[in-house]
Amino acid sequence: MSQTLTPVADPAAPPAPRGPGAGRTVLRYLVRFLLVLVFALPLLFMLVSSFKPDTQIFGDLGSIDAFLPVGEVSLSNYTAVFERVPFWRFMMNSILLSVLTVGLGLFINSMCAFALARLRFRGQGLILGVILATLIVPFETLALPLLWWVNLLPYFDGSTGWLDTYEVQFIPFIANAFSIYLFYQYFDSIPRELDEAAKVDGAGWFTIYRKVIMPLSGPAVATVAILTFLPSWNQYLWPLMAVQTESLRPVMVGIDYFSQLTTNWGQIMAYASLITVPVLVLFIAFQRSFINSIASSGVKG
Repeated sequence: MSQTLTPVADPAAPPAPRGPGAGRTVLRYLVRFLLVLVFALPLLFMLVSSFKPDTQIFGDLGSIDAFLPVGEVSLSNYTAVFERVPFWRFMMNSILLSVLTVGLGLFINSMCAFALARLRFRGQGLILGVILATLIVPFETLALPLLWWVNLLPYFDGSTGWLDTYEVQFIPFIANAFSIYLFYQYFDSIPRELDEAAKVDGAGWFTIYRKVIMPLSGPAVATVAILTFLPSWNQYLWPLMAVQTESLRPVMVGIDYFSQLTTNWGQIMAYASLITVPVLVLFIAFQRSFINSIASSGVKG
């Protein structure tokens, strides 16, 4: 007589995924995919259109071809950009101004945040409150007074007025209240026992800042670097007001020149693609540190 063996369930085995749980996972990935499309499609359209003539761009608008490099594709739009305006001059000006703003801003703002977060002195909270209060003042309300003020400042050669120089485009923007706040949040989360241990070894406050706190603050440094770089790279109003010489102006003002010389949308898309590349490269390089810093300190308080 034959016997039928039936499987016995292992009580230590994890429970099998249920139908509703698997459905929620699929829905979660579907929502993520749609969000990626929402943010990526405009960039893809800009990049693809930069290789097409205007007739091809407008002809593809009603189909999926608007996002695909099909039809009359060439580099002629990029060639026109370099022929019509001194693009590399504008680009180098923007890179120089952004690097100076980020580099000096990291040092000045981190030093200020270190003093507020690690030292103890009277009026500490009031100073931090005043710094944070400046965040609610929009730059547009300060632009004209700042323009008047920099015009009266003595220059390095003994003359008066910083207008129409490189210095006026980055020095007023080195100190930043939001950067100080981000550094303050991160420094305040580091155990103070490290300061005491360093003092026992004979370290001063600047040594503690340089050799103890800053090496532990990589995510905060990356976040502040990105958040300082973006507004510096996108500066338009202030260079338009403070600088008159074309060779001193950044790439964002250069696109205004370029749009006055041509109405060709393919060429404008080519210019926009070229000035977007440095921002994307920077974000991709520091995206892990940026996300970690926002998750660990940026959303506190």
